[in-house]
Amino acid sequence: MRQAVVIVIAVSAFSGLSGCGDKGEAEVDRALEDLNVIDESGLSDIMIQAADPEEAVSYFTRTLASNPDRIDVQRGLAESYIRADRPTEAVAAWRQVAAHPEATDADRVALAGALIRVNAWDEARTVLNAIPPTHETFERYRLEAMVADAAEDWTRADSFYEIAVGLTTTPAGVLNNWGYSKLTRGDYRGAEQLFSDALRYDSSLFTAKNNLVLALGAQRRYDLPVIPMTQTERAQLLYTLALTAIKQNDINTGRSLLVDAIETNPQHFEEAVRALEALDGSAT
Repeated sequence: MRQAVVIVIAVSAFSGLSGCGDKGEAEVDRALEDLNVIDESGLSDIMIQAADPEEAVSYFTRTLASNPDRIDVQRGLAESYIRADRPTEAVAAWRQVAAHPEATDADRVALAGALIRVNAWDEARTVLNAIPPTHETFERYRLEAMVADAAEDWTRADSFYEIAVGLTTTPAGVLNNWGYSKLTRGDYRGAEQLFSDALRYDSSLFTAKNNLVLALGAQRRYDLPVIPMTQTERAQLLYTLALTAIKQNDINTGRSLLVDAIETNPQHFEEAVRALEALDGSAT
């Protein structure tokens, strides 16, 4: 359907311009240029969403060289750097976007996110503080919570996490982050609740499962929680629980959990085997 529309536009443009000499040729060139912009916009969406990240970087780099002032291409390059796990280059690209006359508050939020990826927390805070409070989005408050966490401003962090959770229908990731924040503060019960909440929204989120086990182990509760898990995940969670027990000097419990982890894993569990050997070696 879209191809048919483009063909109709092209035919209309050419029929209206035929027989006009040099002026007509110039108009045809402009018409073709407009069509290329339409096609590039569609291709840009595909490159951002589905293409290999490095291929997307190459595409947007080439396109930006011939269209240096197009903010959509600048955004595409910046987003592609993020997807390609090239955060330093992403920061530079998002700076260019944020400096563009057509830049939006969402662009500045994206710049703050890129800055956080390179641990530029103070600058990220400055960028977020300059964004009007009327820009209320999930991503803005998710980043605000992370920045407050880094500054150990727990009251603001909790407030921002709560707002972020209310602004999305898929809060598992931010609930996991909030729980980890509570875990680092020593609020193990609070962390346990948040990790459990995260798993209610996304039972496949292994990071939340592992963090939940850490929160339980920190309370010297060494039984695995009743949550969906594969056999491999069960072995890994037993291993995490074992290390937590050993760290708290519950050596016998830790040894027993390591044995369970090794027996549970459907393949050779090298890390657990080494940990058990080290534990037994230190006991002799």
